[in-house]
Amino acid sequence: MRAVDLDDTCFLLALVPDGLSLDEVAAALDAGAGGVPVFGCTTAGTITTEGYETEALLLLAFPRAHFRCASMLIAPLKPMSMKGIARQVRSHAAQFQRTAGWNRLALILADGLSKQEDLLVATLEAALGEVPVFGGSAGDNLAFRETFVLHDGQFHTNAALLLLLETDLEFRGLGFDHFLPTERQMVVTNAIPDERLVLEINGAPAALEYARIVGCPVEQLSPQVFAENPMLVRQNMNYHVRAVHDAPGAHALSFLGAIDDGLILTLGRGKEIIETLEAELDVRDGRDGQPDFVLGFDCVLRKLEIEQKQLTGEVSEIFRRRRVVGFNTYGEQHCGVHVNQTFVGVAFFEPPRREFA
Repeated sequence: MRAVDLDDTCFLLALVPDGLSLDEVAAALDAGAGGVPVFGCTTAGTITTEGYETEALLLLAFPRAHFRCASMLIAPLKPMSMKGIARQVRSHAAQFQRTAGWNRLALILADGLSKQEDLLVATLEAALGEVPVFGGSAGDNLAFRETFVLHDGQFHTNAALLLLLETDLEFRGLGFDHFLPTERQMVVTNAIPDERLVLEINGAPAALEYARIVGCPVEQLSPQVFAENPMLVRQNMNYHVRAVHDAPGAHALSFLGAIDDGLILTLGRGKEIIETLEAELDVRDGRDGQPDFVLGFDCVLRKLEIEQKQLTGEVSEIFRRRRVVGFNTYGEQHCGVHVNQTFVGVAFFEPPRREFA
């Protein structure tokens, strides 16, 4: 942390790769932070100033001159008390004193294996009202064993971290994928919603029907196949990706987002990923300025597809040029919805220069 001016730092955000001793990481961060709060989560990879990384621990310092922060640990996520969480969040926000002329936003980092993000982000959106909520689900580099958030010097599982921020910087929310709906639609005819598990689609075993529709032998279904052939759901006139995680037993389909009986799924078709990324990251402020940095929550399934298409170098170069830093997630939270295979971010712009008469 020698490169960080801790005296001028409001808080630190630690994005931790898989494979490290979390107790040792927590102790080292606590010892080195000099009393500055450190928040964060485990990841499925990080986006550093060099682009995509797998083993790098990323530490981001948010300057006191431009940020204020109030943190809240939400636990347990399972079982979840939506009324209790909403009440706590409203109280938390009410106690966070407003700064004249500053704007508010919220960041949410959640246990990516809790299967509770859909309810959580909807609850936060209702409780926080006009405060926009952005975030991602913690990962463990596709091991799918256990994921954690960091708060108050400890890593917690079955939990989420809410950061309520105030800033004098102009910011823009981002949220995009690179898929269009096709005419191929399916209906979930047998599901276990609490487990995000679909047993049947169109009255047939879910994995077999999905494999038939995408033209792949069921035994060859893989994360790469799921990444290139996503399911879309329509919500509020928009399509969102509802990604498949696995095909347990080669009959069912396990999803990374909420599912239920009767849900209509639409097969997605990919757009050109590089062109989409370039266009969507070309954001400007009111003075036509480019972002000082973009805090990004990028689904690990996007990274898998990018790697499979051998585009990692090109995407990393775009991230460097567009000043994107962040991590690869097990899901993204945006506009009150938990989505998959999506890039969600917040672009922060430099403050306007003061004019002196």
